[in-house]
Amino acid sequence: MESKNPVDDLKRTIDFFFEIGMLKNTPRSGFQFLGSGKESVADHTFRAAVIGFSLAKLTEGADPYKVACLCLFHDVPEARTGDLNYLNKRYVDVHEGEAVRDLTESLPFAADIVGLLEEYQQGDSLDAQLAHDADQLDLILELKQQSDLGNRYALEWVRFASKRLRTHIGKELVKRIVSTDFNAWWLEGHDHWWDKR
Repeated sequence: MESKNPVDDLKRTIDFFFEIGMLKNTPRSGFQFLGSGKESVADHTFRAAVIGFSLAKLTEGADPYKVACLCLFHDVPEARTGDLNYLNKRYVDVHEGEAVRDLTESLPFAADIVGLLEEYQQGDSLDAQLAHDADQLDLILELKQQSDLGNRYALEWVRFASKRLRTHIGKELVKRIVSTDFNAWWLEGHDHWWDKR
């Protein structure tokens, strides 16, 4: 979409920034069923983007910047729809396409966002499959942490989330995630950090 009025473009872009900020205040709804843990959609999106970038760097033929963008934008419609978990979606019709259209209308880069969301939803490209896996791996990491903190149901959820993984690298990572203590990155083998006599 070619801009006719750069001032209007900047105003609409600023409005978009404020609206996207709603994702910082939009809770991920599945945790109410798990009984522990909490995060916002923005919390989830950030780590998913980092995971996606990393998966793409480890996968021949993938574009890490495209995967990171797919991850960053995959939940943008939730600024308008909220986050609906799998049970909610059985009973609620979500008009995500309408939300995307209304959310992006008049943005000078609307076609870019719509294109990313369409690619993510279709899930056919390698980049989209890696982004889907990044989305699930973020959930799996959070579930593993909740398990390590004592939630006995969390690993059962990992089993279901693992079935949704599409790529070889995603399936390999989940095997290692479930056998890694979530504290190991800073605690394991670093006694010298704490013993400052």
